[in-house]
Amino acid sequence: MAHTVFVGLSGGVDSAVSAALLKEQGHKVVGVFIKIWQPEFIECTWQRDRLDAMRVAAALGIPFKEIDLSEEYKNEVVTKMISSYSAGETPNPDVLCNRSIKFGAFSKWARAEGADVVATGHYAQIKQGEHGPELWRGVDKDKDQSYFLYQLNQGDLSRSAFPVGAMTKKQVRAYAKAHSLPVAQKPDSQGLCFVGDVSMRDFLKRFITVAEGRVTDKKGHILGVHEGAALYTIGQRHGFTVTKKQLAKTPHYVTGIDTKNNIVIVSANRSDAARAGTVVLDMHWISGVAPSFLTGLAAQMRYRETPLPIKLRSEGKRAYVDFGEPHVISPGQSAVVYDGGRCLGGGILAKNTAPVPAAAKPKEDKKQKVMPFAEK
Repeated sequence: MAHTVFVGLSGGVDSAVSAALLKEQGHKVVGVFIKIWQPEFIECTWQRDRLDAMRVAAALGIPFKEIDLSEEYKNEVVTKMISSYSAGETPNPDVLCNRSIKFGAFSKWARAEGADVVATGHYAQIKQGEHGPELWRGVDKDKDQSYFLYQLNQGDLSRSAFPVGAMTKKQVRAYAKAHSLPVAQKPDSQGLCFVGDVSMRDFLKRFITVAEGRVTDKKGHILGVHEGAALYTIGQRHGFTVTKKQLAKTPHYVTGIDTKNNIVIVSANRSDAARAGTVVLDMHWISGVAPSFLTGLAAQMRYRETPLPIKLRSEGKRAYVDFGEPHVISPGQSAVVYDGGRCLGGGILAKNTAPVPAAAKPKEDKKQKVMPFAEK
């Protein structure tokens, strides 16, 4: 059955091939460029991407539309990301973008414009299960993006399509070349689209007031200095200075972050950052209910990370997860639960609530303040 499908054309090869495949299947395809927020201090790239998206639409002979979701992106993705970093967490803006923008504002607008389905170039698959549509990993293990899509529900999946999910990146490139798509050789984008070539640390410094603070061990002994606690993540090795002579040449790793008192806790043993289990907050199940089986599951705490076998106990919006072995995790990141190749859902890794050693609390350090979209 043919549908009217609005494809989010990013200007890249994956979305271009998605549009081409859908047209080949007989659907009425409309290409849409989604404009998102980008700060003034970063070189503008969206205009080039928009031009590439228009060239793809022209090459395929499909209608082209555009929608400006800059304000929605700024409020729902960037502001929340900055707030999370300022609290000592490491958020995942791609998860926020998929939930709020691509399968939120864009999907709602597309349906109002006449779309039956929205499609993107994500490497993931939608399969029909016994109780409705299910989210599965993409065929290309190195490109699988189901991790970023765990906040979707069955309603979203029933109105969505991931045409390249059953292909490898090599196959996508070959298809684009064979069909003379103008972006066939365009390099993949790296990092966050709104950050560009600027490092995340430099980006955050524009919106979070940071001050030099103390690096300590878990007992509160001062070992060195850092640039601002909100700029660090658990397990990180670089970016701070250990000034204590006998320890200066030994690698140290971040094991704790206290943004309230502007302290970064480190250890020479990275295993000190590992935890045997964790609490997962804002738990979301794609099917709407927790699975009846809670064994034989695996969880992925970072993109492209090897999933860990877990034991899971679900209690409403909260889940308790035990790892098979201690694992380094970053509060604020997503813990995504899988049953083999099927993505069941996930949530946000809770912060470590262990108290910061009293001896480490500096009286003179300035508190870090969040200044959303006010450049310093």
